[in-house]
Amino acid sequence: MIGVVAATAGGRSAAEALEAAWPGEVRSFTDRRAADALREAWRTCDAIVSFLAVGATVRVLAPLLEHKTTDPAVVCVDEGMRFAVAVLGGHHGANLLARRLTGVLGCEPVVTTASDRTGTAPLDSYGADLGFTVHNPDLLAHAGAAVLSGEPVLLEGADGWPLPALPPNVVRSSDSGDEPSVGIVVTDQAEISCMCHEGWFGNRLVYRPPSLVVGVGSARGVPAAEVGGLVDRTLADAGLAPESVRCLATVDLKADEQGILKAAEERGWEVVTFPAEALAGVEVPNPSDVVRAEVGTPSVAEAAALYAARSYGRSAELVAEKQKSAGATAAVARLVPKGRLSIVGLGPGARDLLTPRAHEVLRRASVVVGLDQYLDQVRDLIRPGTRIVSSGLGQEEERARTAVEEAAAGRAVALVGSGDAGVYAMASPALEFASDDIEVEGVPGITAAVAASNLLGAPLGHDHAYISLSDLHTPWEVIERRVRAAAEGDFAVCFYNPRSRARDWQLPAALEILAGHRPPETPVGLVRNASRPDETVTVCTLAEVDPAAVDMVTVVLVGSSRSRTVAGRFVTPRGYRWA
Repeated sequence: MIGVVAATAGGRSAAEALEAAWPGEVRSFTDRRAADALREAWRTCDAIVSFLAVGATVRVLAPLLEHKTTDPAVVCVDEGMRFAVAVLGGHHGANLLARRLTGVLGCEPVVTTASDRTGTAPLDSYGADLGFTVHNPDLLAHAGAAVLSGEPVLLEGADGWPLPALPPNVVRSSDSGDEPSVGIVVTDQAEISCMCHEGWFGNRLVYRPPSLVVGVGSARGVPAAEVGGLVDRTLADAGLAPESVRCLATVDLKADEQGILKAAEERGWEVVTFPAEALAGVEVPNPSDVVRAEVGTPSVAEAAALYAARSYGRSAELVAEKQKSAGATAAVARLVPKGRLSIVGLGPGARDLLTPRAHEVLRRASVVVGLDQYLDQVRDLIRPGTRIVSSGLGQEEERARTAVEEAAAGRAVALVGSGDAGVYAMASPALEFASDDIEVEGVPGITAAVAASNLLGAPLGHDHAYISLSDLHTPWEVIERRVRAAAEGDFAVCFYNPRSRARDWQLPAALEILAGHRPPETPVGLVRNASRPDETVTVCTLAEVDPAAVDMVTVVLVGSSRSRTVAGRFVTPRGYRWA
């Protein structure tokens, strides 16, 4: 919840605008003294937008500060709505909130955190979206300063986790005889001192990944203290950190077992359950015929741990075999995390038409794959240390395979394309190669058709069809059949890939088909390089259109029989006025 505090009419008006723009997210504190409102928002909200001066806000909140990882994020907006200043919790929501305010209030975000100014991934939120926690947060400032200063920093244990890139001075191994004095470690091992060279412990920032699943079985009525004690002992005997436990897993027959539920709750763990028949198919080192007879699976603790870990990762291993108490069993499995493939649409070219989500995903990646000319558009958004894999036209399949392979190796990969990646772009070839061993997300982009349509007016205001005229991968006979169907169905049509030097006859042929089903005054829009500096927009008619004026960076939109030109704008009516 975002608390909004204001003391003036302008601030209250802005608060109302935020409530309207972000329904359900905003709680206004505009009906009381500003100081009291700030304290109440601090107590009850996750973030605060303060329409007060930075100094006034800080003086009220200073006595309430505890730790940046738990305190609410705070952004101050000036009375003129010119600036949104991230004051507290920059890496814990304030920087992002300041940028979000831009979209509603038009103010400029002011971000002063060093990592954001240099483009470096912030260490205090490193891996947070994967569930990482910091074991020794007192070292964050020390390690962060070393990273930002360009000092050698050794990174261990991060392989296989889809983490954002860190700058080149952060290395995974040292070729010189002198090891870096500052280190970053990702580990679920409870005692990391045994992994360290002499004197390293004090300079190693430790992250706990959510890599462990504890499996538990029990008799009915087992006390929570017994379950918890057994789990703690099993982890300790295996040298594993409780902070890395993702969840506690058991058979669904134990879903209401209070001893298990309470033991998990006391440790802040989620409980997940699985059917006995699912667990019965898991091969384990210590099966039991007695357990099989009672619950329908030869193993609960070991099988549940492995089954759950495999459901979260691409594979799993048992790292602590079954231990027993009088009424319970416990085992621990470690998962191998899935890599992440983000298929990103960059939009039609203008930077302000790149979505905030696409921006964030590019910053989140450790590998970015794409066509060279598209990568050139966003190189300034890619973090230092990110590996860029660039290739030229005609290498689409190679790019898709490369992106999938990099993700399968456990990396955070962004595969970029123009417009929307799912429309005549890289999503479909990539998804043909992708298995369920990686996580895939699609990041929508504004398509060339949408950009062109808005420049022309509203040519896609009613039913419409997109058709690519490129016959490099689709036989012309198939394309022709689709154009004819769109013509007979009276769809407005958007042609992609309309004409190139080697393909100069397909567009005239398609236009001739459409001309046989709609009047010669039907509007036609030609938009070249939509949203880019050399953009051109032309509206003509089906009788007037000149295919020679069209090339591969032109989008051609042809109206339906009901489309018209109104005040110079190309409109396909939806029918509201003519119903």
